[in-house]
Amino acid sequence: MRFVLPALLLLVAVGIAALLYNHYDVQKRGNGPGYDPSVKVLRTPDSPFAGLADFPYPPHYIEIDDDGLGPLRIHYLDEGPRDGPIVVLLHGQATWSYSFRHMIPVLTAAGFRVIAPDLVGFGRSDKPADWEYHRFARHVGWLTATLEKLEVRGATGFLFDWGGYFGLPVAVARPEFFDRLVLNTTTVPRANSLVGAAWVAGWRRYILKPEVFPISGMVSEMTKSELDTDALAGLDAPYPDESYKGGPRRMPMMIPATPLHPAHAPNQQAWEQLAGWDKPTIVLIAESMAQQGFKPQEFYDQLPGTDGQQHELYPGANFFLIHDAPEQLA
Repeated sequence: MRFVLPALLLLVAVGIAALLYNHYDVQKRGNGPGYDPSVKVLRTPDSPFAGLADFPYPPHYIEIDDDGLGPLRIHYLDEGPRDGPIVVLLHGQATWSYSFRHMIPVLTAAGFRVIAPDLVGFGRSDKPADWEYHRFARHVGWLTATLEKLEVRGATGFLFDWGGYFGLPVAVARPEFFDRLVLNTTTVPRANSLVGAAWVAGWRRYILKPEVFPISGMVSEMTKSELDTDALAGLDAPYPDESYKGGPRRMPMMIPATPLHPAHAPNQQAWEQLAGWDKPTIVLIAESMAQQGFKPQEFYDQLPGTDGQQHELYPGANFFLIHDAPEQLA
C-alpha cells in the first residue's frame, strides 16, 4: 500500500502535465494570420479550382442550416449512373473530394453512383472562419444534415480518416444511411490510452506550431508515393490564405486526448453502440498504419459486421492510402 499514494500522485502529475502540454504554445495559435472576426463564413472563389489536373468533375451544391451561422453551402461530387448503388466517399484532414479523383472512374465504371461531399470548412464547401466554431459535435451534425439533404439511404460508406471520426457516430445514430462500411485509416477517437494522449499532444504541437498550416505538405509527408506539383496545387486550392484554414487548423484540437474533452463521452457511447453493428464492414489500411495507432483488430473485436470480410493490408503505403493506392482501393 505504501506505493499506492506515490503512484496516484505521479498519475495526477502526468495528467496535469499532459493537459498543459496540449495547450501551451498551441491554443494561442488560434485562427492564424489574416483572421477577420467580422467575417463569419468564408467561401473560396471559383478561380483556384479552374483547370485542376485529372479533375473533370462538375461541382454540385446544397445548403444546410446552422443555428449560429445561417445557411452553409456544401459542395459535393455526383458521378455515375443515377440508378446505381451509391458509394459515399468521405475525406479527412488536409484532403477534400479532389483526393478521390482516381477512385471515382473505377467505381463509376463498375456501375456505382459516387457521392463525395466536402466537409464544412474543406474543399469548395463554406468555411466558418473562427476556428472555435469547429467542434466535434457540430461536424457530426453538419455531416448528418448533409447526408439527409442528399437523400442518402442504404449506401456503402467509404470512411477515410476524419470521414470515419465523424461518419461512424453518424452511422450508429442514423443506420439507414449506410448498409455497408469501408474503413480506411480511421477510428473513433475516445481518449482511451495514455499513449494516445501523448501522441495527440505531440501532434498538436508539431502541426500547429508553424505560422502556415501545411495542407499539401501534410499529405506529401505522409504518403509513400511522391505527389507531383499538380496534386499539391489541387490539395491547396481551397485555401487562398491562412484565414480559410479554420477547419483544418482546429482538427488537431478536436481529437479527445483525455476524458475531459467534450467529444470523449459521445464518442465512447458511439463506440459502444458499434458493438451492435452487424452490417458488412471491411477494413482497408496501410500495413504501416496497422502497426501504429490504427490497429484493425480493434474493429474486428468491436464490430460484428467485420466477421468473415475480406480485409486488406497494403504494404509500401502510408497514412494517405487514398493517394498511395487509389485504384486498388476502388
